Amino acid sequence: MISLTTVVSVIVYLIVAGLIFYLLFWLIGYIGLPAPFDKVARVILAIAAVLVIISILLSLTGGQPMFRP
Repeated sequence: MISLTTVVSVIVYLIVAGLIFYLLFWLIGYIGLPAPFDKVARVILAIAAVLVIISILLSLTGGQPMFRP
């Protein structure tokens, strides 16, 4: 069974990770990279965000997380 403190910590990790990735996404647009590099950087950032979210959710279910939050 999942404890309430675990759920709260996972929610906090997701909010912090979301804010960090949103700020990085905004920073890429704000800097104004040239066209191909802009799209490549955003795709890499999106892939990294998905991997971090999957890792955090895996730690909630008791599986082996890819990263330790």
